[in-house]
Amino acid sequence: MLIVTLILLTLMGAAIFAAPLRRKAWVALAFVVMFAAVGATAAVAALTGALPPAGLPLPTLLFGEESLRMDALSALFTLLVAAGSVAAALYAKGYVDRYLDRKPAAHISLHYFAFALLALSMTAVVTAGGGYTFLFWWELMTLSSFVLILFDAERKEVLKAALTYLVMMHLGFFALLIGFVTLQAAEGSADFAALAPYFAAHRPLPLLLVFVAGFGMKAGLFPMHVWLPEAHPAAPSHVSALMSGVMIKTGVYGVLRTAMYLPAGEALATAGIILLGAGIVTGLWGVLLATMQNDIKRLLAYSSIENIGIIFIGIGTALLGRSAGNDTVALCGMAGALLHSLNHSFFKSLLFFGAGNLYAEAHTTALDRFGGAARQMPVTAILFLAGTAAICALPPLNGFVSEFIIYTGMFRSIAGGEQVLLAAAGVTALALIGGLALFAFTKLYGIVFLGAPRTHEVAEMHEADNYRIAAMTLPAAGILLVGTLPWTVLPLFTQVAATLLPELRSTAAALPLQAGLSQITLVAAVLVAVTGLLLAAKRRALRRRTVAEGPTWGCGFTALNTRMQYTGESFSEGLESIVHSFTEEVVEGTAVAKQEIFPSAHDFDIRRKDRVARLFSAWWVELLHQLNARVMRLRTGKINHYILFALLFIVLVFLCSILNLL
Repeated sequence: MLIVTLILLTLMGAAIFAAPLRRKAWVALAFVVMFAAVGATAAVAALTGALPPAGLPLPTLLFGEESLRMDALSALFTLLVAAGSVAAALYAKGYVDRYLDRKPAAHISLHYFAFALLALSMTAVVTAGGGYTFLFWWELMTLSSFVLILFDAERKEVLKAALTYLVMMHLGFFALLIGFVTLQAAEGSADFAALAPYFAAHRPLPLLLVFVAGFGMKAGLFPMHVWLPEAHPAAPSHVSALMSGVMIKTGVYGVLRTAMYLPAGEALATAGIILLGAGIVTGLWGVLLATMQNDIKRLLAYSSIENIGIIFIGIGTALLGRSAGNDTVALCGMAGALLHSLNHSFFKSLLFFGAGNLYAEAHTTALDRFGGAARQMPVTAILFLAGTAAICALPPLNGFVSEFIIYTGMFRSIAGGEQVLLAAAGVTALALIGGLALFAFTKLYGIVFLGAPRTHEVAEMHEADNYRIAAMTLPAAGILLVGTLPWTVLPLFTQVAATLLPELRSTAAALPLQAGLSQITLVAAVLVAVTGLLLAAKRRALRRRTVAEGPTWGCGFTALNTRMQYTGESFSEGLESIVHSFTEEVVEGTAVAKQEIFPSAHDFDIRRKDRVARLFSAWWVELLHQLNARVMRLRTGKINHYILFALLFIVLVFLCSILNLL
């Protein structure tokens, strides 16, 4: 397997590096489409029963006997990876073309090679049976995404974000390594399937928590989320879309793959409480920080943390329902979590693509530099509005459907008198998350696309090219399909959810949910029809009238200007007292003093950074400084000292060999 992988990567690298500069995007896209097509074909075959779910033995040169797996869970995440990768690769064609005359050809080639490698490694991660082959692809996924973040490596903040990402991901990698080594030592196999006998014979929670820590690092679970708000804004928009929409879901996949082997009993209920609590804290923390951001991509990054929290609320609800023997609660929680994983991939990819369009024209993602962008970029504005409404869980779009399913599971738990306090906590948290998400994205869309342009760069923006618009329509189509016809996708997600719930007696528990989603489709159809009729009636009425344009009423002001519009900071001022203790303010410039009746021009900017990120990352930065200081002491510049160090090293190796320590 290793030899085949090396040959494939060599051929892919040779093809991309040898291609003409303006053809490199098409070569990379061809490889991504090929990986997606092969993966999607196998996934569809697995979901329809044409491909047996049993693992395929995979002898490896370095790791011994491993396996590949394409069961229902792997198939669903393979489809998610395929859809997100193709859309991002198409967007990259239009986005990277602007840099062809600014960056060396080798730089562009490396970027496209890393992009195709990331798509391949994500597919391999969700199909590996576990063990060291899984870790091999997991590490390739980390390294390829690290290279992609470094696309603008000349910027200091990009280097810092990439280094933070690399360190955090390897902390997670070591946690996973500990988990698989522990599993192999106890069961003789590091395959995921070995978790079932291990959990049956040992206390499940310690090993489960080790895996949750490792996978949670990739998913952005609190407090391991600190890399995400730094890496996503630093990366190009198509990379941000792929990382946020797809890559972090491999962490969700890992948690689901581990938790599915938990046996019924007290440990299962405890695991459900832990994951539900983690989801609540992650969701609330992410959305609170999102409301205070004044940068488009940082806001979207914190929103990704929020949505990971929603997914884990669904997983926790499912495990609690499974521990209580309530099939409906378990199925709703798990199906809702799986569907929200897909839904988030759709609308977050769309939003990051939209942010990329804005950055390409205005060369900034600062909220307060925009205004009135809908006039210059009408198609981007409409598609961005669809993503904004979907992420706020507004009907009839896909975000509403998945959150409705999770709500249904928690309300069923309350109605059945099972884990009432936990379910009520989940409902309350999900409602707060939804309200704050609506606040955050009203701020984002209103300040960026409505009002008047604040700078001449915004006033002179143009619509994005056809490649990027086409890439945006792909996730937009998924948003509309799931939102308006949810009953068409529900059987797929209940089928996958059932495989993760061993005690599930029948998928008939989803029948009430099916009826509810059918009603949602009916309401959505009526809403669309009424909206269409009102628009038609308006157009018909306006044909008979003379329509005149005039200035908007200025509330008594006779000289309106762009400085009178809401800024990001003023819009979210009401939440400042709540969020202040969670953030650190970074202030640039000077504010308008109270005594300035007629203030002059001021350049004032506030950035709010995650206080947990500071606490979590400060230790390893200080550790690196200390290690560097100690190592520098060895650089004496005297050759006799260096010879002595070499002799000491030889003596150390000799002693370790005698004591059988090597």
